[in-house]
Amino acid sequence: MKTEETMNRICPVCGREYHDAPALSRVDNTTLICPDCGTREALCSIGVGEAEQEEILGIIHRARRGEDA
Repeated sequence: MKTEETMNRICPVCGREYHDAPALSRVDNTTLICPDCGTREALCSIGVGEAEQEEILGIIHRARRGEDA
């Protein structure tokens, strides 16, 4: 039986603690960052503005909690 250990990490970009699988930063392709910052970097790379990024992240968070998006 495979068990997964939950690791508490601190994102070097936003400084928040996170528990999900990390994202690889697009800035240097080396640094592990939180999933939210990874999503923000990806959205920024295609020209999505900050306000819309936050709206998209809100939808993702609600979907993970099982709420209607």
